[in-house]
Amino acid sequence: MDTVGAFLGPLAAIALMYILAGDMRAVFWWAVIPGAIAVLLVVIGLEEPRSAGAGLPKKAPIAWNDVGRFSAAFWGVVAVGVMFTMARFSEAFLVLMAHDTGLAVALVPLVMVVMNVVYAVVSTPAGRLSDRMDRRLVLGAGLVALIAADIILAMSASVAGTFVGVALWGLHMGLSQGLLAALVADTAPENLRGTAFGIFNLASGIAMLAASALAGLLWSAYGPQYTFVTGALFAALSLVGLFVVTKASKGTIA
Repeated sequence: MDTVGAFLGPLAAIALMYILAGDMRAVFWWAVIPGAIAVLLVVIGLEEPRSAGAGLPKKAPIAWNDVGRFSAAFWGVVAVGVMFTMARFSEAFLVLMAHDTGLAVALVPLVMVVMNVVYAVVSTPAGRLSDRMDRRLVLGAGLVALIAADIILAMSASVAGTFVGVALWGLHMGLSQGLLAALVADTAPENLRGTAFGIFNLASGIAMLAASALAGLLWSAYGPQYTFVTGALFAALSLVGLFVVTKASKGTIA
């Protein structure tokens, strides 16, 4: 559903750009409305579940001795996730690429529409497939799709070529996003899964910042080709690491 919103939002932005004669500032003001509705739903529409430990003294959410309880398999997944994130910098560079190859500003949100439509269509079948076979094979296919996307984007000089790369980027997201989370759950102790996701997301967040900064530097200094080729190299390293440092996992706790 999050991904459905991610392609409905850009479609609404395109329509508003047309209706408002390209006034971006006004479009952003309209974007405040769904944001405010989301906050309202959190306040009045969600109910916090009762905790089994209600009434007991609160403790720190993460104890350092808990970190030592994670297995080498979990840390291998974190390492692969970091490398994977270095390969998958911000989607803002896809938007820049589309604009650089000639897509009109008012139609630039189509990049996010195409990417998220492919993502939404692929993600559920990919998740089902990963429950029946080694998750690494499905995730590996996602990395191959990312390598292909980067190569096409590095070579593209047209809007059509850019959209092919964008569609492959969406394919890689559909094949990979949920599976990384599944691998975290597979390799973490059941009573520490929340902590495991916190550690994984912290590491991935730092890597995303570093990846996007590096991509921006390469784009500014050498051009988009170097940015996407570097992304392809990181994806290839992630593909190797996926099978070297992680074990087979299929819908069960490793």
